Amino acid sequence: MKFLTAEWKHLLFANYRVQPDVLAPWIPDRTRLDSFDGHAFVSLVAFLFERTRVLGIPIPLYGLFEEVNLRFYVSPIDDPSKRAVTFIREIVPKRAIPIIANSLFHENYVALPMSHATRDQDHAYSWTNEAENTFSGRVTEPLAYPAAGSIAEFITEHYWGYSRGKNRTLEYRVEHPQWRCSDVEEFDVDVDFAATYGPEFGFLSNQAPATVLYAEGSEVSVSFPRRL
Repeated sequence: MKFLTAEWKHLLFANYRVQPDVLAPWIPDRTRLDSFDGHAFVSLVAFLFERTRVLGIPIPLYGLFEEVNLRFYVSPIDDPSKRAVTFIREIVPKRAIPIIANSLFHENYVALPMSHATRDQDHAYSWTNEAENTFSGRVTEPLAYPAAGSIAEFITEHYWGYSRGKNRTLEYRVEHPQWRCSDVEEFDVDVDFAATYGPEFGFLSNQAPATVLYAEGSEVSVSFPRRL
């Protein structure tokens, strides 16, 4: 059964190569770290939620809002064909979302002041914690479906999510069509990763992303979670 439906629009992905041991404490039970071309990646992902519905019902004042998250890539040990993500932390501007998502999905949502600006080729997302943080990019390349076996396909095409509970791992399905995307050459990642995601990720503030991608997005649906 679908718990949530929405549109995800104007997604920016800053993708960083990291050592696997950085992510080891965050890997949900009964899953394993997934990699591309022998490298583990974390992605800073920023996008817009639009037309959000829970159980098919529109939620007043929640029709449009931002999300920025830090995620990495896993697959279940008993079915490596499932390409999945798990999250370090997800930031939204609405306080009710962390209450629901953290209790039902065992996610790591926090609510912070956020804003976005989208105009023609330019997209920017900002949030405030101990500092002002911004992730922006200018899209100048034509959009196209990612080639099979490409880094763009690996980053954008994951249709399962896993989260770490205290005594269990939860699995949920995320459905959406393949996204058209492009490389982003003009970007700015001005983020205090230590303040936003914890001191163990502070090194990302001084590391250039391996790639930055833009995806136009689509309608999405998220299933109710189930125990592994």
